[in-house]
Amino acid sequence: QVQLVQSGGGSVQAGGSLRLSCAAYGVTYSTYCEAWFRQAPGKEREGVATIDSDGRTTYIDSVKGRFTISRDNAKNTLYLQMNTLKPEDTAMYYCAVRLGRCYVLHSSAFHYWGQGTQVTVSS
Repeated sequence: QVQLVQSGGGSVQAGGSLRLSCAAYGVTYSTYCEAWFRQAPGKEREGVATIDSDGRTTYIDSVKGRFTISRDNAKNTLYLQMNTLKPEDTAMYYCAVRLGRCYVLHSSAFHYWGQGTQVTVSS
């Protein structure tokens, strides 16, 4: 049974930084994809970044150069370092795992989800 437990997030002023964490339990597949999604009120859930089991990463254009996705294999923990935050980054952020290769950054392709954590950026 895969379980994802998130921590981090909070409120910050524009230009500030936050780090999200996602502890993963029970991921025994050798090939998997981990991702961060976000969902703002009234909007669809949006994929932000992925990292595959080989450590390769992808980002959506709006966060490139500001966000970094990473993983600590020893701790089985996924991270999202968010720098130079903007008010439009305000959303509930979710970590997710797909059992298989990263092939599309859409919520329907992911099998397990964290509980979500709020990020609020004020101007």
